[in-house]
Amino acid sequence: MSDVLNVSEKKFALEFLERNRRSLELLSDSIFYFGELGMQEHRTAALMTGLLEEHGFAVQRGLSGFPTAFLATRGSGSPVIAMHTEYDANPSNSQKPGVAERAEIVPGAPGHCEGHNINGAVLVSAALALRYAMERFKLSGTLKVFGAPAEEQLLSRPYFVRDGYFDDVDVAFHDHVYDEFKSDYGLMQSALISANFNFRGESAHAAMAPWKGRDALDAVVLMDMGMAQYREHFQPGMTAHRVITHGGDQPNVIPAKASVWWMMRHPNAEGARVLFEQVKKIAQGAAMMTDTGLEVDVRAAVWPVRGNQTMAEVIQRNVDAIGMPAWTEQEQALARALQRAAGVNEIGLRPACTPLTGPSVQIAASNDCGDVSWKVPMARVWFPGNVPNLVYHHWSAGAALATTIAHKGGLVGAKALATSIIDFLKNPGRVAEAKETFRRETGGENYRPLLPEGQRPPQDLNAATMEKYRALMERHYVRERPVFSA
Repeated sequence: MSDVLNVSEKKFALEFLERNRRSLELLSDSIFYFGELGMQEHRTAALMTGLLEEHGFAVQRGLSGFPTAFLATRGSGSPVIAMHTEYDANPSNSQKPGVAERAEIVPGAPGHCEGHNINGAVLVSAALALRYAMERFKLSGTLKVFGAPAEEQLLSRPYFVRDGYFDDVDVAFHDHVYDEFKSDYGLMQSALISANFNFRGESAHAAMAPWKGRDALDAVVLMDMGMAQYREHFQPGMTAHRVITHGGDQPNVIPAKASVWWMMRHPNAEGARVLFEQVKKIAQGAAMMTDTGLEVDVRAAVWPVRGNQTMAEVIQRNVDAIGMPAWTEQEQALARALQRAAGVNEIGLRPACTPLTGPSVQIAASNDCGDVSWKVPMARVWFPGNVPNLVYHHWSAGAALATTIAHKGGLVGAKALATSIIDFLKNPGRVAEAKETFRRETGGENYRPLLPEGQRPPQDLNAATMEKYRALMERHYVRERPVFSA
């Protein structure tokens, strides 16, 4: 065993996770088959919190107005270490595991097509390993385990930060599925503001008296045209994308209501704020041209994700010591078949951990943990639970998520998360070093939430879709409940 892992507390945690690997797999697969969309992760949150409560965590539910959010706390004193992750699925991505072609479990239903199911299993399994290691070796410190709903809509964690849940946290760890096993630091993901633009006009018969109508859909179309022209002036790193959520009811009725949902991104928070203000002006112009009213409802607003170098280096040492899973030829064959079906380079599964070589290259995607990373030092454990080169939110990225590829990747992810946190529990100097690194890295940036004051989460988001499909999906649920043994 590597010297990095040859520590009594770490060996205990690793043995706990090996002994309970079947329960980790069951938890991951259960969340996969629940396939619950953001804000509707009721069964997922109930299973995760139930397991944590059974093992002595004090659980607070409904954080910041999110019914499926939770905070599970164990221990006392310093350091206060937060662990957090997401567990929501995506619409219309139901996919049978282990099948290298489009094969829906329930036609049209939601499904996991990134790997948030494994995220949740890694979080709970590592938390339980740490709970018993802390008890066995009398480690001082407080674990705060956060369940973060609706990451796919970039929702919950900015609310948690705004409402003070991270005020007493010293350092925070985020686990997330990937096709690599690594950590990283620096700016990793972009800032985002997501908003509904709701136009209100007046209906009329579209053939008999269209002059009496004020067409809200025309406003949506004109806003789209304005955004198309504005793209010429986008700064590097700016992106904006949209979906029309309501465009009327039938063609012979002038739409009195129409809505479009835009996501606007920029490499930094202030840039996202400036972009949003310009997009609002474009929407106001569309409303003026169509003589319609306009309401803007912010759905989400997140800072860019950054990683702390001190914490990433600690995680990477444990990652390198644990090593990549040993993939079987059957697992490699499935990975190559999925890559072939998706039309991407057929490299199979990665054979080795990815080294920590320097600051990350910032990408255009966002994650709502960004606000956490500007509030306290934070780093991420990337674990290898999916197939390289596949595009998330596509059916192919869901096909490995309840197979041994995900199970093996989740196990090493839980091991890296638990052992890295033990390093900070055992050595308060590392906490102080991470805080000093954080101070230098943020350069005195004044964090203030992008969320509008008084903003509340959309509790009914995705409710109708889950109501439509849940009974059909229930037939495929995993019947065996995970049981973790101390």
